[in-house]
Amino acid sequence: MNNLKHLALLGSAITLLGASSISTAAEEPSTATNELSTTGEFVDGVAAVVDEGVVLKSELAEQTATIVARAQEQGLQLPPPDVLQEQVLERLIITRIQLQLAERYGVQISDQVLNQAIAEVATRNGVAFESLPAELASQGISYQAYRDEMREQMILEQLRRIEVIGHISVTPREIKQCLAEIKNNTVINSEYDLSHILISLSESATPEEITATEKKAAEVSKLLKGGADFGEMAVRYSDSETSLEGGKIGWRKGDQLPSIFASIVAPLGAGDISEPVRTPSGFHIVKVNDMRSANKHSEVAQMKIRHILITPNEIIDDETAQQKLRDAINRINEGEDFGEVAKILSDDPGSANSGGDMGWTSPGLFVPEFEKVAEAMEIGKVSEPFKSRFGWHILEVTDRRIYDNTEDLKEDRCAQQIRNSKVAEETDLWVRRLRDEAFVETRM
Repeated sequence: MNNLKHLALLGSAITLLGASSISTAAEEPSTATNELSTTGEFVDGVAAVVDEGVVLKSELAEQTATIVARAQEQGLQLPPPDVLQEQVLERLIITRIQLQLAERYGVQISDQVLNQAIAEVATRNGVAFESLPAELASQGISYQAYRDEMREQMILEQLRRIEVIGHISVTPREIKQCLAEIKNNTVINSEYDLSHILISLSESATPEEITATEKKAAEVSKLLKGGADFGEMAVRYSDSETSLEGGKIGWRKGDQLPSIFASIVAPLGAGDISEPVRTPSGFHIVKVNDMRSANKHSEVAQMKIRHILITPNEIIDDETAQQKLRDAINRINEGEDFGEVAKILSDDPGSANSGGDMGWTSPGLFVPEFEKVAEAMEIGKVSEPFKSRFGWHILEVTDRRIYDNTEDLKEDRCAQQIRNSKVAEETDLWVRRLRDEAFVETRM
């Protein structure tokens, strides 16, 4: 259950987004800010003012304590307390900026969606959803705080989709070029367990600042070559969102690496550490903890399906829809062509004009109720009317085959690789722009 304990702390770090682990704070200073303890000291206070909100000292202390405890578990040496506090505060500031933007956009995660996500986490950890509060309590974790952590991370991920991913496109030319490049590409055909150090640069850095940053990256690289522990160096020097986790990114497929990472790891083997590499966001140092082959032949059972959909509305109720489909079955059984009937009756805009033909389909494409009926049908037989979330259907499976989809997967991986190569850099620049444009006043 150790993974479950730290999930809310580590989940977002993997995305390099900056969705760090924090507990929800009020957007205005709490009343505790002005309350005095019996010793005359403030119970709580403001660590930083961030646009319309604040980061509380209690948040900063709680997060710092959590990171110290985790570092002790992993045997990592942390930087001096004042440096660690500055790193944690910066992470909380960046997260607060993003949460405020998400609130302005109206980004919300419903309880239903949150429960589904938490249930998936519980299942992966072998815990029943109903038992999760007790399991967390046994580890000293508040269930409500855990829900708040998860909700924040999901909000930040949704914001990232709106602000970054939603503006990224992949062209057919890019995919074609990618396919040509990966044919004999070791990186694309491998999987890597990576760690990462980023010595960051501001977009508006002066030549003097660039020189100083380059010198710092060279010093870190020299320490690593001298045998310094990569995880400890990441905690001490890295500006990446994975810094406080020892720079660990974890296993990534070669075709899912950002292009800058792919070029860095290309000449490296397991255990190797790269030289510092300059990008717009700063200087990167990458360690290949381990690597393995990713080449896999793939086959999938496909079905060729055509269907007719009747969607109930104010005029057509469920009973009428079913009767229209039964009439269609009778017409088909009497010799009318399924496709011609579908062109006349079907409410599916995607397939009606092609006679209900949905082409060759792979498992998982349809909603479960549709796929269950299709899998049970004999070739050439028309089903009885059945209901899905889209309305009432009848379907016919016209053929089945085992399809080698290896090349299709390569195209999908290329598209994902191209998208990821753009997402990582664009996300980092986006986060830095948000930070530069925000009003931040630290009070530590």
